[in-house]
Amino acid sequence: MHPKTALITGCSSGIGRAAALAFLEEDWCVYATARNPADIETLGEKGCRIATLDVTDGDDVDRVVDRVVEEEGHISCLVNNAGFGQMGPLEDVPTEQVHRQFEVNVYGPHRLIRAVLPHMRAQEDGTIVNVSSAAGRVSFPGGGVYSGSKFALEAMSDALRNEVDEYGIDVAVIEPGPVETSFAERVEREVNGDGENSDGTDTDAGDADTSAGDANESIAGIERSGAYESFYDLFSETQLIGGDGLGAISPERVAEDIVDAASSTKPRARYQPGTAARVAVLARHLPSRWLDTAYRYLRKL
Repeated sequence: MHPKTALITGCSSGIGRAAALAFLEEDWCVYATARNPADIETLGEKGCRIATLDVTDGDDVDRVVDRVVEEEGHISCLVNNAGFGQMGPLEDVPTEQVHRQFEVNVYGPHRLIRAVLPHMRAQEDGTIVNVSSAAGRVSFPGGGVYSGSKFALEAMSDALRNEVDEYGIDVAVIEPGPVETSFAERVEREVNGDGENSDGTDTDAGDADTSAGDANESIAGIERSGAYESFYDLFSETQLIGGDGLGAISPERVAEDIVDAASSTKPRARYQPGTAARVAVLARHLPSRWLDTAYRYLRKL
């Protein structure tokens, strides 16, 4: 019997790295990928099979998927983790940055899904785990572009789950809230052109190179109109999107749910690791005017 095989994107740090190690502990064959292979060398030393993968490059995607199938004969689980967060008021975010956000967070997973599905259908088995965010259920001021990409991933996952059910394939979405990160590591990775989101997903994809170091760097690449300075002050002073604040959980905690979804005979459609994520997702059931009032109150504070 061959061990189950997991293909994971965005393994440079955070959730991706933690997931790779968690799968290894469960005796899975793990293909850990990143845009920069130097970032995952240590995972190779621990037993992962590593591969260079830019999720914005279709040829890269096909090459890696073909390699897994050729070497292992099957793909048990795809974990779409690579992504980044483009923050800023909608008026201040250039359209090309919106394209870039969706290129990595939406089109990247779509490329991987299309590449693995023929193999999963042939084997009549498999699990696709899409790492989204609590922001994929509830949007917030300054996070419209990022939330929009995660809302899209959630919608795609809901459709896909029912499309592939007859083939024995499962689809699960992971919706973390804030995830603990190492500040020093984030700064170092930013200098090297990589980073990590507030929810722990890796920016290791495409030309993603801005959303890491600190709260201000998550809003790099925008064109300030001068109309939303109160937002920037709030964002900088409170690091609302930062991963080291109240309710933050470890990447290992998120990885637990990823492995659980991949290992379950019938995984849940959605997992919310941590209390903050569960509370945030519940907020989507509140009337919009209540949420708007809460945002106004926060702005006044």
